[in-house]
Amino acid sequence: MVRTDHAQEENEFPPELISFIDEWKFKPGSLIMILHKTQEFFGFISREAANRLAQLTGIPLARIYGVITFYHFFKTKKPGKHIMSVCLGTACYLKGTQDFLDEARKLLKIAPGEVSEDGLFSVDAVRCIGCCGLAPVLTVGPAPDTYGKLTLDMLPGIIGNYKK
Repeated sequence: MVRTDHAQEENEFPPELISFIDEWKFKPGSLIMILHKTQEFFGFISREAANRLAQLTGIPLARIYGVITFYHFFKTKKPGKHIMSVCLGTACYLKGTQDFLDEARKLLKIAPGEVSEDGLFSVDAVRCIGCCGLAPVLTVGPAPDTYGKLTLDMLPGIIGNYKK
């Protein structure tokens, strides 16, 4: 969940985040925890934030970027206010979710990795949402609303719900 009460620049880390980093930085395997917490505050991990993390933890920037770019969850660009995640897991894919992904991006006039002009939406492909019995499925988050048993004609209405 993005902490909207923290309106700092990406490289201005609030005291509670710095405290968390100080607590975790020397523990084995802590980088992912630290990255999750950082993204929780800012909604994404900017280049400036990654540099600051390298300074605070002593972890090389290349290693930080290696983790950020390996895991799909981490974002290096500010996402839209509403992140639409389209499931491309096997059950959903077989029921046509690639078409949903393409149609959502067409309706919002965005390419992969972009944010809609109004800043409200970004659309991501995800590997599995865990609702295979409801395939095809998409979510709109950050505390995601789940939409299952979709048809393409439902997409404009779902998008419209979040434009209000």
